[in-house]
Amino acid sequence: MTAGSSRGVDWLTDPVPVYIGIGANLGDARGQVQRAIRQLAELPDTSLSAQSSLFRTAPLDAGGDDYINAVACLATHLGAHALLKELQRIEQDFGRERPYPNAPRTLDLDLLLYGQSSIADDALIVPHPRMTQRAFVLTPLLQIDPFVVIPGYGAAHRFAPQVADQIISKA
Repeated sequence: MTAGSSRGVDWLTDPVPVYIGIGANLGDARGQVQRAIRQLAELPDTSLSAQSSLFRTAPLDAGGDDYINAVACLATHLGAHALLKELQRIEQDFGRERPYPNAPRTLDLDLLLYGQSSIADDALIVPHPRMTQRAFVLTPLLQIDPFVVIPGYGAAHRFAPQVADQIISKA
């Protein structure tokens, strides 16, 4: 067992690059996304590598106000499930409620990519299963890393034409 492994940390390896999708459409959505990025940068055993611009998008498969979205790239020693717990804690700190699927939200943090890992269990699916279908994910992701590869799917930029009809603009 490695030092710190009880917290999901492995110090014998390089940090894992991870991408987090960030969105909000309740309250001060812009401010909440900006504060969430700052909190992501303060996660234990983690550093912020890059962040996208903020983007405005209409809700998909839901009603409510427009979303403010971004993507952050982190370098972390946290395991995927430990990172997920930290993301859920931050969402709770922002008052996230889940009354029904696709409900408006004060903050949504999605673990999009965890290095080149593919994970599928009851708690977590990575790569995020709908990331190739969402302009609010692909546009900021490609802004950060135009050459990013989605494990099991290939180069992310190949999916951009499929979401070109989804309206997205810088916020």
